[in-house]
Amino acid sequence: MRRMRSAVFVLAALLGACTMGARVGGWDPRLRGDAVVLLGEVHDNAQQHQLRLAALQRAFESGWRPAIAMEQFDRERQADIDGARRERPGDAQHVIDVAAPSGQRVAGGWNWAFYRPFVELALRHDVPLIAANLSNADTSRIARAGYSAVFSEAEIATLGLDRPVAPDLRAAQEHEIDVGHCHVLPRSLWPRMAQAQFARDAVMADAVRRAAEGAGVVLLAGNGHVRRDIGVARWLGAAESKVFAVGYLETTDESTPAGAFDAVVRTAPAERADPCEEFKKRAGEK
Repeated sequence: MRRMRSAVFVLAALLGACTMGARVGGWDPRLRGDAVVLLGEVHDNAQQHQLRLAALQRAFESGWRPAIAMEQFDRERQADIDGARRERPGDAQHVIDVAAPSGQRVAGGWNWAFYRPFVELALRHDVPLIAANLSNADTSRIARAGYSAVFSEAEIATLGLDRPVAPDLRAAQEHEIDVGHCHVLPRSLWPRMAQAQFARDAVMADAVRRAAEGAGVVLLAGNGHVRRDIGVARWLGAAESKVFAVGYLETTDESTPAGAFDAVVRTAPAERADPCEEFKKRAGEK
C-alpha cells in the first residue's frame, strides 16, 4: 500500500510540474521593456530556482536585457561586484568569492549553487548585477536602535522611512514576523523587528528604483519581499505602477495569500528539518 501511495505521489508531482510550466509560460510577455519584475523564492527550494531561472532565460532569449538585483548580495558589496567583473569578465564564481562574505558561503548562509546561474546569466549578457540587500548587521542595529543607527537623515528621507507607516502594513508585517518565528517571540519585539524589515524592503526598493531608470529590472528575493501588499513594492513610489510580482510558493504554504502577487507558481516543498523546532528550542533555553 505504501508503494502504491508513493507511485501516485510521484505521478501527481510530474503532472503538477507540467501544468505549472504551462502557467509560467503564460506570463512570459510581462518580462519585457521597462518592467519591474519581482521574482520570489523559498530560499532552499531547488525546483523553484530552476523554474525561475528558466523563465528569465526565456526572457533573455526573447531580447529582454534587464538589470538583475539580488537579495543575496549586501548593498555595500556593489563595488566588489563591479571590481570582480572587471578583473575576470564572465567568471561568476569570482564575483561570488569576492562579493559574498565567507559567512554567506558556508552552511547556514546562501546556497550559491542555486544562485550562481543567475550571476552567470547577468555576466553572459553583460547586464548590471545589483547588490540589493541591507546587511544582517545593519538590520540588527536598526532593530535595536532605530533607523538613525544606520542611516543619515537624508538617507532616511530618500528611502521613504521618514513617512508614517500605514496601520495595515505595520499590522501585517508584525503578523508575518510572529508567524515566521513560530509564535515564540515576545510581542514587545514585533514593532522593532517590523521596523528592521521596513528598512530592508526600502533599501531593496531603492536599489530596484535606481536600476530601473530607463530600463527594466528583476529583483530576486524571498517571497516576503516580493509581496505587493507588504514588500518592496510598497516602497517603490512611482515605479510601483510597473511592478509584476511572482510568488514561488510551496504547496504546503497556506499562510501566504496568493492575492499578494500578480502570479503564483506552486512547487512541492523542499525536504528540510522543521525550522520551528530550533526556534522553540532557543526560546526554551532562555
